[in-house]
Amino acid sequence: MISFLRIEKFVNALAEKVNLIAAFAVAFIMLLTVGDVAGRLFGSPIPGTFELVGFVGSAIISFSLPYTSIQNGHISVDILMAKMPRLVRVVVYAVNALVSLALFGVVTWQSAVYAHGLRLSGEVSPTLQMPVYPFIYGVAVGCGMLCVVLFVEFLRQFKGAEIE
Repeated sequence: MISFLRIEKFVNALAEKVNLIAAFAVAFIMLLTVGDVAGRLFGSPIPGTFELVGFVGSAIISFSLPYTSIQNGHISVDILMAKMPRLVRVVVYAVNALVSLALFGVVTWQSAVYAHGLRLSGEVSPTLQMPVYPFIYGVAVGCGMLCVVLFVEFLRQFKGAEIE
């Protein structure tokens, strides 16, 4: 049987790789924007820059969510929780992970449904005539990865509750 620690390490490594994709996407947007601004100075902007920044921006946000969650990089207020007994903290963090898992599970599901509908309808962007659905599927993948991270966090909280 695979140990929980191995599963957690695998999920963390996968989240790092997905975050690396988001980092490269940030660099791409930076270069694209600089190229567009430089092109505008010479009267030749890059067509579709606004569309690409929006599409790639959605991938950046959704692909960085799992790693941010693992690193506890989100905003939280721990003043009250630090004064609570350990068991109360474990329960609150487990419930938080479970509620977040449910929320992002719905976001993942609905993003996939929406992307599927866009794929069937043949929806394309106005300027570049690019299909829109791959980027929405990207949001579903990023949020789905976050669901896996939240599930592992939920299990980790129960594992921590057993120690006490």
